[in-house]
Amino acid sequence: MKSSVKVILVLTVLVAGVPPAWAQKTSAIPLDRLDKQQPFNVKTEVETYKGRKSLRVVDAASTDAADGIQLVVLNDTNFRDGAIEVELTGAPMENAKNTAARGFVGLAFRFENTAKDAPRYECFYVRPTNGRAEDQVRRNHATQYISYPDFPWFQLRKDFPGKYESYADMVPGEWMKLKIVVHGDEARLYVQDAPQPALVVTDLKHGQSQGKIALWVGTGTIAHFANLRVTQ
Repeated sequence: MKSSVKVILVLTVLVAGVPPAWAQKTSAIPLDRLDKQQPFNVKTEVETYKGRKSLRVVDAASTDAADGIQLVVLNDTNFRDGAIEVELTGAPMENAKNTAARGFVGLAFRFENTAKDAPRYECFYVRPTNGRAEDQVRRNHATQYISYPDFPWFQLRKDFPGKYESYADMVPGEWMKLKIVVHGDEARLYVQDAPQPALVVTDLKHGQSQGKIALWVGTGTIAHFANLRVTQ
């Protein structure tokens, strides 16, 4: 009888497209293995920051470089659906030449890169200096979804004002938690331990693709990443 019930449950969740908890696997991804990473336009090193062992990632792209090319691709990952959790910090570099630096930091997923094609990925990131800004409009731009390379933030903001951004409380240079839950062409961003997502995207631009996970930083940013966990 128990076997029959289990079979029914399996069939039910397969039809629904959501695996049961006992079928999920959570893995910790070490960030101190520099030989397992591909840095693009960033400098990386392992260091202890505010009590946590972390990977320090600093923007090293040229000042005329396009947005979205500063990443650390994690070679041993292959992600389509599931959850990605990380603790991170982001703050503008002291010598940032771009006055619009906001400490941009986040996670890219379903990252694909071949010799023939430009990198493609989905991404959620945050702007920590916007979290407690006195300007409410800036606060409303604290979190962001982008899809590289065809849907940068400025294009999405122009075509769909307010749809791919939202407010969340955060402080530059301080540890915070991000959790991204992905299923098919939908994704949700959770900030800290909030039970409800800060940002919901129901139309991921690359569809139901698959690829690696990457640590993401923006212009003029110094960031730290720790305790990365992936559930699939």
